[in-house]
Amino acid sequence: MKKRLLALVMAGALTLGLLAGCGNDGGGKTGGETSPSPSASTPASPSASTPAEPSAPVEPSAPVEPSSAASGTFKIGGVGPLTGDAAIYGQAAMNGAQIAVDEINALGGAVQFEFKPEDDVADGETSVNAYNNLMDWGMQALVGPVTTGAAISVSAKLYEERVFGLTPSASSTDVISGKDNVYQVCFTDPNQGVASADYISENLAGSKVAVIYRNDDAYSQGIRDTFVKQAESKGLEVVYEGTFTKDTQTDFSVQLTGAQSAGATVLFLPIYYQPASVILNQANQMGYAPTFFGVDGMDGILTMEGFDTSLAEGVMLLTPFSADAEDAQTQSFVAKYQEKHGETPNQFAADGYDAVYIIYAALNAAGCTGDMSAEEICEALVGVMTSISVDGLTGQGMTWSATGEVSKAPRAVVIKDGVYVTP
Repeated sequence: MKKRLLALVMAGALTLGLLAGCGNDGGGKTGGETSPSPSASTPASPSASTPAEPSAPVEPSAPVEPSSAASGTFKIGGVGPLTGDAAIYGQAAMNGAQIAVDEINALGGAVQFEFKPEDDVADGETSVNAYNNLMDWGMQALVGPVTTGAAISVSAKLYEERVFGLTPSASSTDVISGKDNVYQVCFTDPNQGVASADYISENLAGSKVAVIYRNDDAYSQGIRDTFVKQAESKGLEVVYEGTFTKDTQTDFSVQLTGAQSAGATVLFLPIYYQPASVILNQANQMGYAPTFFGVDGMDGILTMEGFDTSLAEGVMLLTPFSADAEDAQTQSFVAKYQEKHGETPNQFAADGYDAVYIIYAALNAAGCTGDMSAEEICEALVGVMTSISVDGLTGQGMTWSATGEVSKAPRAVVIKDGVYVTP
């Protein structure tokens, strides 16, 4: 994606490039692994500046009609891993999407949604089958897939059959490349690498950096490539690089020894939380304590079953969403999510929530009606996506390029006492 650099919040306002969301290994996350009652007084409903939802959230009991002619019931599908190794991503995204659907329907307005999520276990072939099931159901627009490998597979079908697709978290540029009807909520892999290098060079000056990445994963590889290139241009010293694959992500002793021997004081991990948890554990066992700097794929490590969260103390990562943010929009969503699911939402839940509101904004801007075909809705939404602006949980004033990339400001967080904290 070719987006302009934006402000990164961490230890002051820092101008950064857009970050990337997620990857996958053939069907995986957001880029790398093949791998839903109101409780707050004001619901957190993102608003579109073109011509739709009011900019201030409203209670479901006080419906406000958008100014456009959009009306009818729309069938929105969702695809993501609801089971399997990457289920933490898919479940969160679909749960967040369902909360947004419930809020919109509770407004009692002319636009209503039916939402149907399908499980793809973060696998490309299974994801295509899930897409086909949703098309048989009558889907008119898709939230998903959640993971990059799966999204790459399904995006080809979306383009061929002219169905509007908005992935909440798949971040590889391969998902949207050459497809005018596929858009992203999350940052792209290349921009995440650039932003990470910029942050480290400006806030951890003089650091010696080691990189451990998964070389059979488009998400991890993509972030690594742009990180290393940007690090060089910033004069940031990369003293060691270590790689692994899906089949070798249980032992990082060689990579950690290499990083330690090279004198690395910062360990950059453009990977998912599962292998990151192993790295943190093994580094602790060998007495190696660099500053660990991760990306959005590390979100989920604090809720990983069996993981000692004390090992993640001080870990820094870039993310578009922090549940500890004090704005009313975030706190309303967090309260609803906790009441409904008994846990704190992660960034993927926020991505799914925003995805539904983005489609809602686009439908209103285009004046779509529920009796339109998926193809008609697709062409109408493509016509307005570059002109809308949406205030969401994962970004204020989000806009989109004609190539599907989102422009928004990310946050950086540090793990402190088992929670994400905005410095």
